[in-house]
Amino acid sequence: MRRGATGISGIIAIDKPSGLTSHDVVDRIRTACGERRVGHAGTLDPAATGLLIVCVGPATRLSPYLVGHDKRYDARISFGTRTTTDDAEGEVVSEAPVPPEVLDPVEAAAYVASLPREFEQLPPAYSAIKQQGRKACDVARAGGSMELSPRTVRIHEALLDAVGGDRTHPYWDISLKVSKGTYVRAIARDVGESYGSAAHLSRLRRTQSGALSVSQATPLDELVDGHLPHLPFCDPVVALDLPRVVVGGCAVEGVCQGKRIPVPREYQALPAGLVSVTNGALLLSVSRLADGYLTPMTVIPGGVVGCSPA
Repeated sequence: MRRGATGISGIIAIDKPSGLTSHDVVDRIRTACGERRVGHAGTLDPAATGLLIVCVGPATRLSPYLVGHDKRYDARISFGTRTTTDDAEGEVVSEAPVPPEVLDPVEAAAYVASLPREFEQLPPAYSAIKQQGRKACDVARAGGSMELSPRTVRIHEALLDAVGGDRTHPYWDISLKVSKGTYVRAIARDVGESYGSAAHLSRLRRTQSGALSVSQATPLDELVDGHLPHLPFCDPVVALDLPRVVVGGCAVEGVCQGKRIPVPREYQALPAGLVSVTNGALLLSVSRLADGYLTPMTVIPGGVVGCSPA
């Protein structure tokens, strides 16, 4: 076994506290379980809280599939000020009067419900987007700037939960379901601009990623303080949110060797596309089902634990 490899392989849903980077969480879990290969599937800013999916051991190979899921957030947009980072962590760069209609719950609810479903979003200057090996946030902190290109993102759902604050500094509490790569900070920034005012994101909590909810997550302190008798792994099939194909016998060896195998008869009616291939309590691979065959796309050595019975 390679140095730093423990044989542990699984997916953990963490309820991240405020004040830690996603990398901080990864480091804590790496230290707690002794496994070198630990990574997260979808960054949360330091001030944000909520669901952070962490992959341990060979299960880190699943991160590309988990990152692509839609996500749900509870957010607070505070009006009247704009910041360098578009959230409460940055320095205030401008202040602007807030039009009275922002405090009108009917107007606010209508505005939130009308947010564009698919649009080109300009990422915040302080983001983790890389160009030529440099992160935009690192360039910004050094006093420079990076020309970022708009990205196509989608808001699937947007609801107003509350209007609060006072006439000078009102806020909206909203809930959102958005596509991969959507910056809620940038939504707050753009809402302020659309009213001829200023705004920033003052609170953010991720409540769902794909089929996993923060209600299923373990508080980070409970995990790293060693209060749990075992690592609280999620069912990887649920986390991936892909159809399941169960294999047995010689097919198991074929999948683990990355071989193309016939689809078991009971799954031949499944539509073509990616599937989770399992045996017992182990996820063996993510495979592509097409033309009556399973072609492994990602094979996990030793499997990923935590599968519930099919």
